[in-house]
Amino acid sequence: MRQLYLAATGQNRGKTTTSLGLLNGFLARGLRAGFMKPVGQRTVIDHGEPADEDAVLMHETFGLAEPYSAMSPIHIPRGFTKKYIAGQVVEDLGSRIQHAQAQYTDHDLLLIEGTGHAGVGAVIGLSNARVAALLGSPTIIVSEGGVGRPIDEIVLNAALFRANGVHVAGAIVNKVDVAAQPGIAAVIAAGLAPYDIPLLGVLPIRSILSNPTLEMILEGVHGEVLHEGPDLERVIDGVAVGAMEPRHMLERVGPGTLVIVPGDREDVILTLTTAHQLGVRDRPDHGEREATPDRVNVDEHEGAAIGLVLTGGYRPRPAVIEAIRRADLFATLVVEDTYAVTSEVHDLLVKTHPADLVKIELIKRLVAENLDVDRILSVAREGHPVA
Repeated sequence: MRQLYLAATGQNRGKTTTSLGLLNGFLARGLRAGFMKPVGQRTVIDHGEPADEDAVLMHETFGLAEPYSAMSPIHIPRGFTKKYIAGQVVEDLGSRIQHAQAQYTDHDLLLIEGTGHAGVGAVIGLSNARVAALLGSPTIIVSEGGVGRPIDEIVLNAALFRANGVHVAGAIVNKVDVAAQPGIAAVIAAGLAPYDIPLLGVLPIRSILSNPTLEMILEGVHGEVLHEGPDLERVIDGVAVGAMEPRHMLERVGPGTLVIVPGDREDVILTLTTAHQLGVRDRPDHGEREATPDRVNVDEHEGAAIGLVLTGGYRPRPAVIEAIRRADLFATLVVEDTYAVTSEVHDLLVKTHPADLVKIELIKRLVAENLDVDRILSVAREGHPVA
């Protein structure tokens, strides 16, 4: 059985995106391909069993038959690391991972997805580099766009894998602005060449894969829902803070903008609801216009905002909430101040879930069109654990 270990240079680099696209490519070629997430940090319950959410994504997307005990053998719950350091964890965790690997011996290929950068997991003796060594798998490192940053990060992570006896088969750079940087792939490849790390491809940036949905925003800020809007699965285009005069606010928002604004800034809220109504020309209630101090500024606007996060715990008057509902804008009320909420949204980890069908199909196409899957298959090797 051949293997590939997909690592990353940090969080949110696109490792799961790459894994999903590659697994789709392997299966499309008629291979009996399996998936494993040896060490999981984000555990969910699926079909009554605990598993890392990336294992659940692959299981549900591709209908994989392997049990979660094989796909996701180790989960790290809260407090586990302290117990490990204190010597309260006596199980041989590495053996559990190798036992899971043994359940794939009848497969053509096993795709293994790591967790974070090469050193993540070292606190429990299972860094990505160590796990790849235990499984005897060559490693591909995923980084994100730029020139200096991805090269620096890839070289740094490659050093730890190699120190553990792991073969670094190459690198993939994700979220690359190919249109703005023609020829960037050749530049990155040349930068990695002195370190004997082949560039196996680049993936262009797509906002739908980097930005959260409204549902993810709602889960992240833990707010009270004032109005769900038409579709919680819509992806936001960007974020704006409503800390300026309404007329200036309109210059900075578009139909896909999430606006974070104190709940007592009714002038901004009403301007946005009115502008949004005027921009949706096929609504049955089009023509109803909420009175607002900035009526003249929104008459020609093409729609404003995908939703509102109202901060400070300031609940708008019932008439304002009714205006939000009439405009059919997503809105949630949170107790935190604007700065804290903006930081939460900025740091929100965007993950792909089995229900994200549009994103999943885009990922499949993106990888199929931009990565040479056969070349990547060629670097897969039989597993030979490092002592």
